[in-house]
Amino acid sequence: MSFKALSEPINFEQVKALSKLTPEQEQLKAIRDQELKEIIEGKSKKILLIIGPCSAHNEEAVMEYVTRLAKLQEKVQDKIFMVPRIYTNKPRTNGDGYKGLLHQQNPEGKSNLIKGIAAVRSLHNRVISETGLTTADEMLYPENLEFVQDLVSYIAVGARSVEDQQHRFVASGIDQPTGLKNPTSGNLKVLFNSLYAAQQKQEFIFNGLEVESSSNPLAHVVLRGGLNEYGENIPNYHYEDLVKVVDLYKAGKYQNPFIVVDTNHDNSGKKHTEQIRIVQETLINRTWNTDMKNWVRGFMIESFLESGRQEADGKIFGKSITDPCLGWEETEELVKYIAEHA
Repeated sequence: MSFKALSEPINFEQVKALSKLTPEQEQLKAIRDQELKEIIEGKSKKILLIIGPCSAHNEEAVMEYVTRLAKLQEKVQDKIFMVPRIYTNKPRTNGDGYKGLLHQQNPEGKSNLIKGIAAVRSLHNRVISETGLTTADEMLYPENLEFVQDLVSYIAVGARSVEDQQHRFVASGIDQPTGLKNPTSGNLKVLFNSLYAAQQKQEFIFNGLEVESSSNPLAHVVLRGGLNEYGENIPNYHYEDLVKVVDLYKAGKYQNPFIVVDTNHDNSGKKHTEQIRIVQETLINRTWNTDMKNWVRGFMIESFLESGRQEADGKIFGKSITDPCLGWEETEELVKYIAEHA
């Protein structure tokens, strides 16, 4: 067995020079990053929404969506802080299927990760420069963090990655808020082990160097439901589930308790319209418990221009080719509802 080199060694500095932020854009990002930090720390009680397409497969459709989102953000800025999902890597359960913009710049085309790095940086940069919003992405491959860390404001560690030592340790060296999803089993003990690891200093090998991480006090939990041994969905957004998570935070030495509810995936059973009901129920649950109201202040919502999903060869502009998403009209109504009831 062996690995076949498909490119020359990648120069990180040359990569970072692609789609580099201007000083004005860096200042804008710094302001938004500070506001997001204050939300995670509890200094601001705004609701955080990590919201957008399941996968950023079409650059122009993503830009149309985020342009609309920026206008909506202005209307709800007193109550809500929105970070658009620009997810450019997609985990695949069995390794097959569309793997995201990093791999395939055309969903039906061949994989080209070198061109993908440029495409990923370009899209994150366009969102900042053209809309004034800053972005979230998933750290599917820890060694690729350096390719985007200067451009993103929020990083997610997925359910299949959260048990991995490398993901946990790299998360401990990230400056941005980092959402750790519960594993696909739904096991909360595993989730809080990951959180503990991410909030400590760690020593490990990273991109060819021995490093010590700073620790990440902005790391926090994301509840996305799970699957039992029979493949049945086990949601974890109900009141009793949130109480368990609050109690686990209290029982350990964790910084900045913050809970995000992922409204799709195994919480909704990928029934995308259920996201609306899940948000509404969670907002009601917060009113019954002071700690819950203070700590449950985030939602991950999958949303795009058109409702539902299509196959990768579909031609509907702004419709997901991975998990089904809320359409724009549903999204706008839901965001306004959150602003009114938060």
